[in-house]
Amino acid sequence: MNNKSSFHPRAVITDIDGTITNKERRLNLDSVSVIRTLVDNGIPVVLASGNTECSLTFLCKMIGTDGTIIAENGGLYKITYAGERKICSDRAACLEAYEKVREYYDEKGIELQLYSPEYRFADVAFARTVDPAEVREIVSGMPVKILDSGFAIHIQSGDINKGTTLALVAEEMGIPLSDFVAVGDSDNDREMIKAAGLGIAVAGGQSGAVEAADSVSMKKYGDGFSEKIREIFSSFF
Repeated sequence: MNNKSSFHPRAVITDIDGTITNKERRLNLDSVSVIRTLVDNGIPVVLASGNTECSLTFLCKMIGTDGTIIAENGGLYKITYAGERKICSDRAACLEAYEKVREYYDEKGIELQLYSPEYRFADVAFARTVDPAEVREIVSGMPVKILDSGFAIHIQSGDINKGTTLALVAEEMGIPLSDFVAVGDSDNDREMIKAAGLGIAVAGGQSGAVEAADSVSMKKYGDGFSEKIREIFSSFF
C-alpha cells in the first residue's frame, strides 16, 4: 500500500459514472472544479469509462482536460484530442457473441436494444433488460466477457480492461504507472485501481473497487473523489 511519504503523484485517471457524478449520474460540480485545479497545475487527468469515444471527448472539452481518454471499458484509448484512436479489442468476436445472444432472445420474443452501435469501435453494449448472468451463460466458451455496469451490458474481448489499457496510456504519456492515482467505484474499475501507484475507491462503491483500493473515501460519489484528491494534492487546494 502506498502512502503520502513515498508516493509522488504525477497523473490521475478517473471513472465517471458514480465517481465524479452523484447518484443520479449528474456531474458533481465540485469534482469538475477539482479536476480543473489539477490540470491548471500541470497534473494530467484521464477520463475512463464504458462510454463511447465521442461522449468522452465531449466531456473532456466541457470539464477542461486535454482529451486523453480510455473508452469502452478499456476497448480503446486516445492520447489528447489530436491523438490517434487506438483499438485494443477484437470487436469481431464481440459482434459474433452478440449475434448469438440476440438469436437466443429473439426466440423468446425479447428484442435487445443496442447502445450507440455506430459510435462503438471496440465492444457491444445493450440495454440491461435481460439477466447479465444468463448472457454470460449464452456466450460461455467464446473469447469474450460480459461486463454489467449497472447501466448497460457490455460484451468485450476477454483479455482487456481499464487496467491493461491504462498501462498503454501511461507508456505513451511517459508517466510510470506507479505515479498514477486511479479513482473508481465499480467492479470494472478494479484492474485500473490495482494497476495505479495509488488506487482509490469512493465510499459506497462495489466490492471489486473497494477491495482493490489502497484507500476508500469517507464520502460517496463525486464528493468522495474531491475529498481524496484534495487530500493527495493538498498543496494545490
